[in-house]
Amino acid sequence: MKTLFSLFLLALTPALSAQDKPAYRIFNSEGKPVTYADMIKSASGADVVFFGELHDDPIAHWLELEVSKSLFDQKKGNIVLGAEMFETDNQLLLDEYLKGVYDAARFEAEAKLWNNYKTDYKPLVEFARANGIPFIATNVPRRYANVVNRKGFEGLDSLSAEAKKYIAPLPLLYDPELKGYKDMLKMEGMGGPMQAHATANLPKAQALKDATMAHFILKNRDNDKIFVHFNGSYHSSNFEGIVWYLLKANPSLKILTIETVRQKDTSEPGKANLKIASFIIVIPETMTRTY
Repeated sequence: MKTLFSLFLLALTPALSAQDKPAYRIFNSEGKPVTYADMIKSASGADVVFFGELHDDPIAHWLELEVSKSLFDQKKGNIVLGAEMFETDNQLLLDEYLKGVYDAARFEAEAKLWNNYKTDYKPLVEFARANGIPFIATNVPRRYANVVNRKGFEGLDSLSAEAKKYIAPLPLLYDPELKGYKDMLKMEGMGGPMQAHATANLPKAQALKDATMAHFILKNRDNDKIFVHFNGSYHSSNFEGIVWYLLKANPSLKILTIETVRQKDTSEPGKANLKIASFIIVIPETMTRTY
């Protein structure tokens, strides 16, 4: 009887497995499956950790918070958070809110926040506020990126000394041959036919964002703390973008990148997604979007 029951369970196991629907799977850069604990252990040894998100993916946003909590625990509170979603000229507002100078309603009314702030980024800010963690606004004010998109880097020369405090030091180092910048003008919604206002300067505007984020990460980095940065995956994919600028400034930095991708088949990263990051989080393409 026991043998028959065991055989029944064995026969049933494949059927049960077929119904398993994980919300995400984690792989290393070579495409080998790893655990969340493996990823955190590796991340805890880095100087800077990049979490490259899909802006509208709830799993990515949930994992950003979980990774922050895990590294906070692993490093006994010695972390700094930073994000593309906050522009450098809002740092004072962010600092004042984190210190409890005013309430959330006042902060949210005055800061330049993304439309999905309350659902996707507020949990990170509130975690930082509750635990006394510095949170750095790293992205260039969008008006200056727009100047570059219209006029090229030369447009920045006319900015005041005060304005230049909010961007990377000029002149900017720029390599137009980097794959990410070359690909931008070919992509719909990133300079292709879907984005009529974009110009051939669009990769330069992207480079200004990347360089500025790298500059403010370096400026606010503490040797005894891990700097955890959240950004759209395009800013750190293939170890380019912000990562490229960081390593140009400090080649000795230990950098770990995490990237989220959507696929129909989550059993392994697709060929195009191999080696794009230290860790690749594969999410079902049918996952709910936040907007």
